[in-house]
Amino acid sequence: MDSNALILAAELPGAPPDWARLSEQLPLEWIEQALNYTGRASIRKRRLPAEQVVWFVIGLALYRHKSVRQLVGELDLALPDLADRCVSDSAVTQARQRLGAEPLERLFNMTAQHWKDEPAKESHFQHLRLFAMDGTSLRLADSPANRAHFGSSNFREQGVGSHPLVRMVTLNTLSTQMVVAARFGPYEVGEMTHAKLMLPEIPDQSLTIFDRGFLAGELLHTLRQTGQERHFLVPAKANTKWKIIEGTDADAIVEMQISSASRKISPELPATWRARAIRGEDFDGKPSYVLTSLTDRRAFPAASVRACYRRRWQIETSYRELKQSMMGMALTLRSHDVETTRQEIWGILIAYNLVRLEMARAAVEAKCAPTEISFIMALHAYQYEMMHARTLQSLGTVPALIKRMRERILVELNVYRPDRTFDRVAKAKAQRYPERRLKKTA
Repeated sequence: MDSNALILAAELPGAPPDWARLSEQLPLEWIEQALNYTGRASIRKRRLPAEQVVWFVIGLALYRHKSVRQLVGELDLALPDLADRCVSDSAVTQARQRLGAEPLERLFNMTAQHWKDEPAKESHFQHLRLFAMDGTSLRLADSPANRAHFGSSNFREQGVGSHPLVRMVTLNTLSTQMVVAARFGPYEVGEMTHAKLMLPEIPDQSLTIFDRGFLAGELLHTLRQTGQERHFLVPAKANTKWKIIEGTDADAIVEMQISSASRKISPELPATWRARAIRGEDFDGKPSYVLTSLTDRRAFPAASVRACYRRRWQIETSYRELKQSMMGMALTLRSHDVETTRQEIWGILIAYNLVRLEMARAAVEAKCAPTEISFIMALHAYQYEMMHARTLQSLGTVPALIKRMRERILVELNVYRPDRTFDRVAKAKAQRYPERRLKKTA
């Protein structure tokens, strides 16, 4: 969001948004390009043109605590030349169904490509850009359509899960924690399937940190063989077996087998692949290993490589923000059919990146790392300023509004918190009423 984005919200009360003045982060040209590419542009004037519905879907993610009716009223979605400018909930639902998910997917990919190069402190490891890839799941509204398409988790004793689930894999930058690529689908489709499809989207001259579940020779070997200087860093599993080719157990070049099943699917894969294994200790003091393609020990010392791996946990923070901070008290997503559910997920990813983009630019002004800024503070500042900017009486005050919003974001940076002082203990469950004890009789 920038001055133009706030101009959108700062129109005088009663005036509709001017879609020609979208922010430079999310300009109208990008939205029109996504709509034209997918053939969803509005040919005739509607009460809710496609451009406005795109922004509305993003608003659904930014204001998850508000109902559709509240959001329609506060964003004032309507054409300016209509005498009756009220929009019903059913009109919004029909407009979302006409739009579909493809334009939001296209818009996400366009914006992610533009925003992934946003500057930030500690954005590189040596000369390599840092990324992380991991998977998560989102809880969906329980409808027959969602359950039939996406499925849910299965339990041995309880049967199927209480809500449908979508499985998602994302590629995040570790400097700004933006999502630069994403794939999602039915819950039964594994994370490895999505990860293989996302390999072409990993940039060159990069180091991607993977979760343990992505340790597979076919995936990591393919990453190294395509592109230029695309490296990986992944923890070894307890049952991972290898043969030491060079070095010692503490820091060695090792050789591992690629499964015959993978080679049957992809005959071009070799029988073995190599990586560098570095030994360390986990939180329990037990020995653990990380595997990496950074084989130059002088350029990449073992201690710095292991320290770099610990930054992977930032992607877990991103998932918490997507699934909890932005969702508020809501248990599930809003949409009840498959296409609008997919549309809503792409809108959530765009909205999340918008907040992260503003945090990155505020961090540049404050000369700090984006990870030092509270996401919740930034989200609340974003929500507040977007809704209350319309009360401005003059467009000339918009630069001051931008300045005030970034001051809100930076009002309290995250502080270092030392390790736990006291051990965790299980406490008795709180009772609503005082316990009533019967007197013992002789």
